[in-house]
Amino acid sequence: MNEQITSERRMYRGAVQNAIKTFGIPRLIIAAFLLTLFIAAPLVGADFATQLTNTINRFSWNAILVLAMVPMIHSGCGLNFGLPLGIISGLLGGTLSIEFGFTGAMSFFMAIIIATPFAIIFGAAYGWLLNKIKGGEMMIATYVGFSSVSFMCIMWLLLPYKSPNMVWGLSGNGLRTTISVEGFYDKVLANFLQINLGKLSIPLGTLLFFALIAFLMWAFLHTKTGTSMTAVGSNPAFAKAAGVNVDKVRLLSVLLSTWLGAVGILVYQQGFGFIQLYMAPFYMALPAVSAILIGGASVNKASIANVVIGTFLFQGIVTMTPTVMNSMIHMDMSEVIRIIVSNGMILYALTRKMEG
Repeated sequence: MNEQITSERRMYRGAVQNAIKTFGIPRLIIAAFLLTLFIAAPLVGADFATQLTNTINRFSWNAILVLAMVPMIHSGCGLNFGLPLGIISGLLGGTLSIEFGFTGAMSFFMAIIIATPFAIIFGAAYGWLLNKIKGGEMMIATYVGFSSVSFMCIMWLLLPYKSPNMVWGLSGNGLRTTISVEGFYDKVLANFLQINLGKLSIPLGTLLFFALIAFLMWAFLHTKTGTSMTAVGSNPAFAKAAGVNVDKVRLLSVLLSTWLGAVGILVYQQGFGFIQLYMAPFYMALPAVSAILIGGASVNKASIANVVIGTFLFQGIVTMTPTVMNSMIHMDMSEVIRIIVSNGMILYALTRKMEG
């Protein structure tokens, strides 16, 4: 009897250790901290249902941007610091959809359609460049992200947009820094099949859209082409010896990542309610990179689970910390605290990547 109890204890201890090893101690600490914030919220006067709604909303807005990291990681191109290139494609799709007068759900889907050729062209050029400079992908990606945003800061002023909803009022030349999508594709996914339980609101439409894109990515990674992509990322020499066109597979991964970035920013905009131009795309890459690293990904391995876990943990901490701190100190320092927390998590994630 005692031997049986001892054996069961060992099995239980082994299962716990395996779970900890699989999930990772850093993620357990972050998850425990987030749980503590949720518990503390009602104790300091913050409404729990409202804060949970905010966390779910931010997850639904950002998840596809984090998913955009997966293809390039699988192909060995590393963390996509060039994500702003995909975001710019989405911004062009969104602004041109408004310029052409589309409204409602049609405005959103036309924005995706219009953004797609831009994502293909930009992604092809980006992928060609990364193939030319193997081994320094993340450095080149950072340069591409920064330079593309800087270039578009000029183009947003020069492109011949005419819609009064977007151009500067007096001069009529150049686009405004922030453009409302109200009346166009504002909440087009968030309001679809939305579930309201008291103060708790769940944007089921946005979550289902992410689930669809994530499932398609998972299914693609299990196809022959997707398996080749994983092989290229794991061992390019072996993949080449097996007859895989390494450069072609890497290029495809960059195209997918760029297109997902374009779709991701459009999903973000419909939830957030605004299009933000000029330098805004440059600040979207680091949170996405950090989220997938916090979720358990590395520079050459990532999964859909890493995307879901990382996005929820990152956005949960960024959402909950300022709220709980403000309620505790009775001062509005939410933006300062959010910047400190988000930058701290970015630094932590990148440090973990360097250690890995």
